[in-house]
Amino acid sequence: MNRWIGKVALVTGASAGIGAATVEALVREGLKVVGIARRVENIEKLREELKDEKGELYARKCDVSKEEEILAVFEWIEENLGGVDVLVNNAGLMHAASLTDGDTEGFRRLLDVNVLAVAVCTREAVKSMKARHVDGHIFNINSVLGHYVFTASDRWSLYPSTKFAVTAMTEVTRKELIMANTKIKITSISPGFVKTELVTVASSESYYKEMLSINPSLNPEDVTSAIIYALGTPAHVQVCELILRPVGETMA
Repeated sequence: MNRWIGKVALVTGASAGIGAATVEALVREGLKVVGIARRVENIEKLREELKDEKGELYARKCDVSKEEEILAVFEWIEENLGGVDVLVNNAGLMHAASLTDGDTEGFRRLLDVNVLAVAVCTREAVKSMKARHVDGHIFNINSVLGHYVFTASDRWSLYPSTKFAVTAMTEVTRKELIMANTKIKITSISPGFVKTELVTVASSESYYKEMLSINPSLNPEDVTSAIIYALGTPAHVQVCELILRPVGETMA
């Protein structure tokens, strides 16, 4: 990890859960980390907690469903830090509805955040890396639901579809980066059920507690450890996909 000290990482959805844990780990490893989210006050609080670590955290307010706000973040990074070396596409949401009865606005929000934002951030990060001839690393926080569709549920809506899209985008990007003769890496990390507020925001506290009671779960730090592992591999090694499941998980 020493080669990443002083490098710039952008983490989306950094206000809680996997994003907050990733920000913390990267700052401790010595990176300059830009954390973005709508709830920027959470990142500001984390910045204060990490002020004595090797790296540094910068908090920027951004709604990734709005392209102009994403572009403004990349412009700020370019002007103030030089460019993005590591991108963690972590921001995501769920929407508690069925696909056959779901509302169009819910479909649109899922596509905007889980698919389009990933594409836009990846495009801008690759542009920055290419311009500076940087062998950077892109991470897409995916899901096991991007590989398997579990037993039918009225709570999935387009969520598995968006994660299947992330799986495809990761591989398409990897091949485009090869064709462009770069050594930029891209990694998809697909966890099973993780203890985060993603489920509570999408449904309810009672449903979240029910899920915890019947399913083994991962902690956000488990996913972060996978990011650090892949980031720390030698320059000639690319971890393309990591699937993380809690021991005993039977959802698929």
